[in-house]
Amino acid sequence: MHLRSIAATIALAAGAALAATAIAQTSPPSSPLDEPITPILPPKQIDLGKAELGKKLFFDPRLSKSGFISCNSCHNLSMGGSDNLPTSIGDRWQRGPINSPTVLNSSLNVAQFWDGRAQDLQEQAGGPIANPAEMAFSHTLAVDMLASIPAYVREFRQVFGVNTKIELEQVTAAIAEFEKTLVTPNSRFDQWLLGKADALTPDELEGYKLFKESGCIACHNGEAVGGNSFQKMGIVEPYKGEPAEGRAAVTGKDADRFSFKVPTLRNVELTYPYFHDGAAQTLAEAVDIMGRIQLGRHYSKEENDKIVAFLRTLTGDQPTIILPILPPSSDLTPRPKPFD
Repeated sequence: MHLRSIAATIALAAGAALAATAIAQTSPPSSPLDEPITPILPPKQIDLGKAELGKKLFFDPRLSKSGFISCNSCHNLSMGGSDNLPTSIGDRWQRGPINSPTVLNSSLNVAQFWDGRAQDLQEQAGGPIANPAEMAFSHTLAVDMLASIPAYVREFRQVFGVNTKIELEQVTAAIAEFEKTLVTPNSRFDQWLLGKADALTPDELEGYKLFKESGCIACHNGEAVGGNSFQKMGIVEPYKGEPAEGRAAVTGKDADRFSFKVPTLRNVELTYPYFHDGAAQTLAEAVDIMGRIQLGRHYSKEENDKIVAFLRTLTGDQPTIILPILPPSSDLTPRPKPFD
């Protein structure tokens, strides 16, 4: 049997098995733990001083060579924690190679970046600063810039200790601590899970039933509705979008080529366009493509509409951000070099 046919058979069998066990519910579960998706909980054990410092750094464009690009540029907290572009725009208007994943609920991911090359938020935070196609600075220059600003020096000492010298480790730890606060609880779906019977409409409930019965839930589950595994893009049919190494760039294994971290579906109506290459412009298009290439399902328009209706119920309370007032540069602070 051809390998593609084997993959299709396995995918369809998995979908059938899940369909056999899926429960068609019109009322909330007796316990949230009865469902494969669990409610988002507020963050725990946040160091408020560190998070406040991290918020300043997240919004500070001086961490880029141009003095124009901040973490918020590609992970815009007014736009679902992404930039709504197929692939992000970096230094000198360079088009990046991959779609910017949302920073919202990113603390729930098994790893960071599409290929999982960073094990946690702190490791991820240092990457864009030194990437020549993104912020195009260097870690040394970024640290030197922060050390030239007296108010930052004082705040780093308050947070990390009076004898602390600003280093990259403290910078990334503070940014990561702020990002841990960016969770989005209290979606309508979470309300339904927690017992509010009228939180979802009949069409949305039908969409959730289809989502489970089709097999989507095999990858999109848990608190983040994804983000906890890596999967090949194109199991039943090959994906015809932009080529990318995916997970193979990290593991060196050819079997991991075109495998990516499963994206979270939390707030998915806000984080268009979809997939690693931003090729799907709408949720309806994304559902159609994923149904065909991952599950061997060809959804009718009515089925597609219901699944999309369910996905929209996953939008939670967005973080309430009071924009930080950034400390002024000193005379010793290196000036931006946008054209060098």
